[in-house]
Amino acid sequence: MEHTVAIPPIKIQGIKTKMVPLIKQSVVMDEDSVWIEPFMGSGVVGFNVEPHRAIFADTNPHIIELYNRIKKGIITPFIVRGFLEHEGKLLEQGNDDYYYTVRTRFNQKHDPLDFLFLNRACFNGMIRFNKNYEFNVPYGHKPKRFAKAYITKIVNQVAHVSGLLQQYDWKFICQPFEDSIAMAGKGDFIYCDPPYLSLIHISE
Repeated sequence: MEHTVAIPPIKIQGIKTKMVPLIKQSVVMDEDSVWIEPFMGSGVVGFNVEPHRAIFADTNPHIIELYNRIKKGIITPFIVRGFLEHEGKLLEQGNDDYYYTVRTRFNQKHDPLDFLFLNRACFNGMIRFNKNYEFNVPYGHKPKRFAKAYITKIVNQVAHVSGLLQQYDWKFICQPFEDSIAMAGKGDFIYCDPPYLSLIHISE
């Protein structure tokens, strides 16, 4: 049986897209349970489980800020399309130089749209920071990186997440995993991305 897995707008290495159907089989929740994801990363697992209530947490503030702005309607699919079309044209004209201009701008201002742009233009979709917590992944060197079809794909991913956030009670929090786990109550479900922990159901 084929399973359709919705891909989130943020890419990360080790994304669990292919494992989502298997993981979903291990989820035991009811409508009152809270899905707690201490290492959300891309969020692909929780976004596909679609719990009614959820806490998505990560120590990367840029992932959390992007999703909080989508939740608040500050970042919309329309805004994402306009931004990526504009920046994509500048990237095509400036190539390496423009990518590094945006990377410097992001490290100074931390705009979530710049983070999305870098994530989709950098080498292999990596998310990596140096000791000064500056994004330092090099340019990906893919021709016509932001072609019309690719931008539409990203816009549709943002639109899907936006729709979920209007439907469900989801919170995005930047905090250590210990704090997220401590928020769990009876009947809540913790999904910890391996190798830290596996699937835990709080029953006591």
